[in-house]
Amino acid sequence: MPDPVVITRPRAQAEPLAEAVAALGRTPVVLPLLEIGPAGDPQQLRAVLAGLADFALVAFVSPNAVDAAFDHIPAWPAGVPLAVVGEGSRLALARHGVTGTTARIHCPAEQDPSDSEHLLKVLDLAALAGRRVLIVRGDSGRELLADELRAAGVLVETVAAYRRSVPSLTPALAARLDALLARPNDWIITSSEALRGLAGLVEQLDPAFGPGRLRGQHLIVPHARIAETARALGFDRITLTGSGDARLLAALQSQE
Repeated sequence: MPDPVVITRPRAQAEPLAEAVAALGRTPVVLPLLEIGPAGDPQQLRAVLAGLADFALVAFVSPNAVDAAFDHIPAWPAGVPLAVVGEGSRLALARHGVTGTTARIHCPAEQDPSDSEHLLKVLDLAALAGRRVLIVRGDSGRELLADELRAAGVLVETVAAYRRSVPSLTPALAARLDALLARPNDWIITSSEALRGLAGLVEQLDPAFGPGRLRGQHLIVPHARIAETARALGFDRITLTGSGDARLLAALQSQE
């Protein structure tokens, strides 16, 4: 019998992937390793989003950023381009009625990784120099996009649309982790932060042998940066797929 597939995304993004995994005949286990909550200052978020029409570009760093922001956006202002780092964010925009036919959306090429580095490659930085760009993000995360835009002379503003945190190790979560770590599983990990959270939870669960319990678990990751984090944490069974759910699912099928 194939190993269960543990899906560690925040719950809102985990459920569609779990359905796709089940359609392959595999057993999905939804175990969110990041919890998504409202921004620390929703009033500031609403104030910034009220002025979207004044920006030359608005970039969303994740599907969570899209969903949290659109709770406060009645309609996307005409003529304002958007930028996203990957397929998940494009799908999130589409759920809110924003597609390539209604607005200009900048995104890395389909064959490229979904990250800030490849988003920067498709942006006309010279045309953005001296103009205002808004980055909608969580309360923490990589600064590369903002730093590179500022280095190109762009007037960058950022706003936190949501906060994310690793769940507390409750007795219920401890029991689920203990059961999962008792046998091999395939773990779909789409965030370095979630992976570090998993390692921290396991160390709390078993301080004497925490990292050792993770060895033997198989990680499926979409980005080289996450694979590097995994190796640093002691994982040695890692499959790097490239960006997009289709590639994650193909990696599961290739193991059958």
